[in-house]
Amino acid sequence: MHNERFTTYYQAQRIISDDEWDTFMDTLRRPLPTTFRIAGSRQIAQTLGNTIKDTYIPLLHNVTFEGEVIPPPAQIPWYPDGLAWQLNVSKKVLRTSPEFKKFHSFLVHETEVGNISRQEAVSMLPPLLLDVQPHHKVMDMCAAPGSKTAQLLEALHANDTATATSTPPGLLIANDSDSRRSHLLIHQSARLPSPSFMVTNVDASIYPILRSTMAEKRRSVKNTPSQLLFDRILCDVPCSGDGTLRKNVGIWKRWQPLDGNGLHGLQVRILQRAMRMLEPDGRIVYSTCSLNPVENEAVIAAALNSHPEFELVDVSSQLPELIRRPGISYWLPTVGRSIDTSHPSWEAYIETVPEDKRAESKMFETHWPPSNAGALHLERCIRIYPHLQDTGGFFVAVLERKESHRPSQSKQAGKRVAEEADVTIPESKKVRLETNISSNEPEEVPSSSTSAEPVTAMEDDAAIVEDEPATERSNTAPTTKPTRVADPSFKEMPYTFLSPDDPVLVTCMQQLNLTPSFPSSNILVRNPEGDAVRSFYLVNDLVKSVLAHNDYTRMRLMTSGTKVITKQDAGRGMDAHFRVLGEGLPVVLPYIDPATIMTGDFAALRVLLQTYYPLCASLQEPFRSAIEARGSGSHVVRFPASQSTDTTLSRDLILPLWKSNVSVTLMIDKKAKSALSLRLFGEDVTIAAREVAKKKRLATSSATQLDEPEPGSEHDEDRDSNDDENDDMDAEDEQ
Repeated sequence: MHNERFTTYYQAQRIISDDEWDTFMDTLRRPLPTTFRIAGSRQIAQTLGNTIKDTYIPLLHNVTFEGEVIPPPAQIPWYPDGLAWQLNVSKKVLRTSPEFKKFHSFLVHETEVGNISRQEAVSMLPPLLLDVQPHHKVMDMCAAPGSKTAQLLEALHANDTATATSTPPGLLIANDSDSRRSHLLIHQSARLPSPSFMVTNVDASIYPILRSTMAEKRRSVKNTPSQLLFDRILCDVPCSGDGTLRKNVGIWKRWQPLDGNGLHGLQVRILQRAMRMLEPDGRIVYSTCSLNPVENEAVIAAALNSHPEFELVDVSSQLPELIRRPGISYWLPTVGRSIDTSHPSWEAYIETVPEDKRAESKMFETHWPPSNAGALHLERCIRIYPHLQDTGGFFVAVLERKESHRPSQSKQAGKRVAEEADVTIPESKKVRLETNISSNEPEEVPSSSTSAEPVTAMEDDAAIVEDEPATERSNTAPTTKPTRVADPSFKEMPYTFLSPDDPVLVTCMQQLNLTPSFPSSNILVRNPEGDAVRSFYLVNDLVKSVLAHNDYTRMRLMTSGTKVITKQDAGRGMDAHFRVLGEGLPVVLPYIDPATIMTGDFAALRVLLQTYYPLCASLQEPFRSAIEARGSGSHVVRFPASQSTDTTLSRDLILPLWKSNVSVTLMIDKKAKSALSLRLFGEDVTIAAREVAKKKRLATSSATQLDEPEPGSEHDEDRDSNDDENDDMDAEDEQ
C-alpha cells in the first residue's frame, strides 16, 4: 500500500518528525484494531463491564491459536470509567477459536440491542471533550452515522437508572444533510429512546434559525420566542478521511490533496454557522478524521479570524492517558494534483495566476496560514497519529468565547451573538470569506429597531415579529400551516399535539394504568388528519416549544421525541388496546402505577424467552395465578434481582407483556430476547436461535448428502472442518 502523492504532500507539511516517519507509515498499513464502547445508562454499563471482566477476560486469557498466544480484549486507557475496549485479533481467530467465537456472539447480540457500540477509538474523543450535561441544548451538525450522537445522548441521559429513562430538560438535535443518512440516525437513536431528541435534514452550513419561548430571554415581552442558541455544538465535518486509511484501504489508491482543498470552504462555513448559534458561554468541538492541515488548522484559523471573540481552549490536561500531538502553525497547501507546494503564501500564489483567471481560482487566502497564526494558539488543537496508540488518525479542536465576551463580564450579554459587528480583516480575505465561505449563512431576524431591513430567505414567512407576543398553541401542531409550508417538497408527516383531555389519550392512560403525573400535554401523533391514532410520541417541554414556534418543513424535521405507546390489534372477540412499546417502557415506567406492576421469577422468564406464545396454564406458580387473574391487554412485569442455580440477575429487570385470552407473550424483539438470554443463561434459548440452528443443520445435511463420497474416501475426514467453516461464516455475517 503506497501513494506517492500522500508521501510527498505530508512530508512537505512536516506533521511527523523524520525519525517517526517510517513507524507512522508502517502503522498506516496495518489493519485497525476492533474497538467498542459500552453504552446505555451508567448502571447497565457497569453491569456489562463486569460481565466482560469477570466472565470473558478469564475465558480469553492465554488462548492459543496456531501456536501463538492471542491477547484478550484490553481497556482503552484514556476512556473514562474503563468503558471502552480494544480487541486486536484477526477475523480468522474470531471464526475459528471457540473462546473468541463465544465472545464475538456476545458482542453481536449486545450491539444489536444498543448496549455496545462498535466505534473507532478516536471517534469517541469529540463527545468527551464537549462535556455535555443533562440541561444542555446540544447540536450535532453533521451527525450520521450516529456513533457520536449516541454518546451525546447518553451524556444528556446521565441521570438514567438501569430500569427507567429520565426526561432531561435539555435537547439534542442531530442533523445531517443527506436524507438517507438522517433515517440511519433515527434507527440508531431508537437504542436509547429520548423525549429530548430531534433529527433534522438540512445543510449544516446554512442551518436555519430556530425559535423557542424556552430559550434564554432576550426580549422584555413575555412568551415572545427568541432564537434558540445552543450550549454545546459538535462540528464533526465532512472531510477527505485519510485518517481512516487503516480501515478504508481504498483511499490509498484514490487519495489526492485537492479533496481537502475542495472541502475547506464548506468546513469553514459549518464552523462559522456553529459560532453564530452558540450561547455566550457555550462550547464548540470541531473534528475531522483527516490529517490535512487545510481541513484542520486552516479551518480553525479562518473561523477565529472571522469571529475574534472566540479562542481555542487548552484541553491538554484532560484525558491524561491519551497520547497526542499539538496542532501546527505552518503548512503549505498544494495548488495542483502534482503536489505543488512551492507557494509559501497566498500572495505568492496569486501573483502566478493571470489576472483574467484569478476569479476562477478555487484556492482561498484561508488555505494558507494567516499572518497571525502564532497568536491564535493553534498548538491547542489535538492531533492523533495512528502510531501513537494504535488508532486511526484524527483532529480535534475545542473553541469557546473569550472571557471578555461572556455574559458575566459583558454589558452586551442581553444582545444576540449574531448581531455583533463584523470583524475588520484585510480586504482580500474579506472578499474570499464572504463570497466563498460565509455566503448564504442565515442571519438573525432584525430587532424592532431595524425592522425595515429585509428578512433573509431562510426566515421567510416563518419569521416572528420581535415585539408581538406569540400565542402558545399546544393542542395542535403549530408547525402545520393551513395554506402554505416553507418547503412543500418535504414529505414527512406533521407533528400534532393532542389535548390532555383527548378521549383517545384518556382511554390509553386508563388502559395502561398511567398516573396523573404522566406528561399528557407533551404527547404528539404523526398521522394524516382524520386517520385513527395508532402511536403516541413523547417529547419534553423544550422540544415541544421548538415544535410550537418553527415550521417543521423549514427545519426538515425527520423525527422528534420517542415513540412510547402503540395500538395493538386485538384478537377475536377483544377490543383494541394500547400497549407500551419495549423501547418506550423505560420512558413510561416512572408514570405507571406501581401497584399494577406484576412480579415474575426465573422460571417464568425462561419460558417467555423459549416460547413465543406460552399458554398461561403452562407457567409455574405463583406467576401462573397472577397472570391468569389479569385481564387481556398490556402488562408490565418486574423480575427482581436474585440468584438461582444456573444464573444471576444482578439488577431488577422490567419488561412489557401482552396477554390474550389464554396465552401471554414477551413484547421485546427477537434480538433483545437473544441478548438477554445470553446474558442470563450463557446460551441463546430463544425460538429464533433454535430455528437458525435447525436451518444450519439442514443446510449442512443437504450439502453432505449431495457430496456423499464413497466409503473410505479421503473426503470423510474433512466433513467436521467444513461444518465448522459454515458455522464461522454465519457468525461473520452477523458482524
